[in-house]
This record gives sequence, structure tokens and C-alpha cells, in this order.
Amino acid sequence: MRISLIGGGAIGSYVAGLLARHGDDVRLLARGAHLTAIRSAGLSIRTPSESYTVRIDATDDANALVGSEYAILAVKGYHLSEIAPVIRLLAERGTTVVPLLNGVDIADRLVRSGVPRAGIIEGLITVSVVRTAPGAVECRSPFQRAVLGEQSGELSQRAVALGTALDQAGLATRVSPEIRLDLWRKFAFLAPMAAACALHRAPIGEVLSTTDGRQLLMQALSEVIAVGRASGVPWAADDESRTRAGLESLPPATKPSFLVDIENGRPTEVETLSGTVVRLGREHGVDTPVHARVVLTTTGAERSASLEGGARNR
Repeated sequence: MRISLIGGGAIGSYVAGLLARHGDDVRLLARGAHLTAIRSAGLSIRTPSESYTVRIDATDDANALVGSEYAILAVKGYHLSEIAPVIRLLAERGTTVVPLLNGVDIADRLVRSGVPRAGIIEGLITVSVVRTAPGAVECRSPFQRAVLGEQSGELSQRAVALGTALDQAGLATRVSPEIRLDLWRKFAFLAPMAAACALHRAPIGEVLSTTDGRQLLMQALSEVIAVGRASGVPWAADDESRTRAGLESLPPATKPSFLVDIENGRPTEVETLSGTVVRLGREHGVDTPVHARVVLTTTGAERSASLEGGARNR
């Protein structure tokens, strides 16, 4: 089975490393110093239990991915349009596209970019991985889970085959008959945490330590639940309470990558997260004041940073 990983960031590199170590035929689309380091010395992987180096066939040439049975997308949401031509190329040649991005509308965005809906398996991944240096990634969570599923709910042969390959490589993976609900459940956990931590500019422990912070977090969660319900998401009766309990049980030092990106002046997934809540809220007549505030403050800050950077480069 030939599997391509599109996106040489932390998660894409890590999954590629797991598969390559297991003996699967892997291609990793990467670039820059990371690509150079992998080609020279392999990919260095550190986990809570071990460290190892694995050789991976890494490339910056999209044509080298043609012929893959699967192409796993592991880019940030704001890079999706940039990478769309590569995805279309592979889909047109018969490759099944599997996005493991944050967000609940990634498949729809791929379809709008020209990828056939029939060529997409939806998916999600839950793991904490960082790229510590060119050619090196570190998995910092004891858990690592993925969920795959067909839009139709069918437990298809192609989904089961990929799920089995990922599971055998060390990424605990299940194939779900309700992938849309799975995506929304992850979104309901991630988007409120990202929103509240971003507005407080603080890790989750500090958010939860004050009445105002806790109320803000829970309001952000309620907005996602309401927007999802208006969009037709078949929430279980206890989904909101279970998500609330999960957020409250996080280690106090937990920082969502959204906040880390803000702190480091990098582009954020604001449109993928709070931006989606606001957009769907407008479509369905649901008020989303917390997420609207996140969009306003984050996009304003990114715009200012972009303008400042442009001025310095003149």
C-alpha cells in the first residue's frame, strides 16, 4: 500500500514516520530545511516512551506522489487553497484523499476546489506533536487517535484498509459510521478552548480559574452546540455536558496551538475554528458573540502584523 502524506509539519511528519517505521510505502511532501534534513539524516521522532530515527522518501515534487492509493492531508486549514492543485492532481489519478485537518467543513472545501466528493474519506486526528527542529518531531501526548469515515456512513473497504494500516503502525484508528458527528464532537472541544484561551491570552488553567473565564469558555461551547444543532448535527443528549467535563479536566498548563500561533506571530486557524462558527451562525440565525469577538480581534491583529511586516520590508 502506497500512502502519501501532504504536509511536512509536525503531524504529517509524525504519521509518515509511524507508517515508514512499520514498513509501509510512504511518500512525504515537504519543503525547505525540513526536507533537506530528512533526506540527509532521516526523520528523528521522540515520544514519551522512546526516540528513534526513520528513513522516509521525502520530496517537494507533487508528481512523485502520483500512484499513491491514499493521500493524507495534514496541513493547516489556511494552506488548503494553496495545496488544492496537488490534491486535485492526485484525486484525478485515482488517489483517495483523506484530510486530517481541524474543522467540520474540510471535505466541502475540497469539493469546491475541484476534488470529487467520491474521492474523499473524512477523518480527524487527536495527538499533540511539535516539530522541534528541521528533521525532528516530538509527540508529547500519551494518546494518539484517529477516526476515519465515509460521508455515507458505509464501513467501506478503502476506509477499513487505511484504518488498519494506521492502527498497525501505532496510531489507534477506528472507522466510524458517523464521521460527521465525530468531527463536530472534536470541533466542540477544540473551538471553545481555542477561543477562550485566545481571548485570555492564557492556558486553560488560567481561563478556568476565574468565574469570568469559565463563563466565557462555556458560552463558547454553547454557541458551537447551538450552531451544530441548527446545522443538523445529531448531538447526543449528553454531548455538551461531556465536552464541558473534558475541558474542565485538561491539565492547567494546556495551550491550544491556536494560542501558540498567536503568541509567536504566526498565521492562525481562526477562519477554520471561530470563523466557521460565526459563518454557520449567520446562515442559521444563531448568535455567536464569543466567537465573533475572537474573529474580530484575531484577524485584526494578523492584519496589523502583516502590514507592519510589509512596511519593514520596503
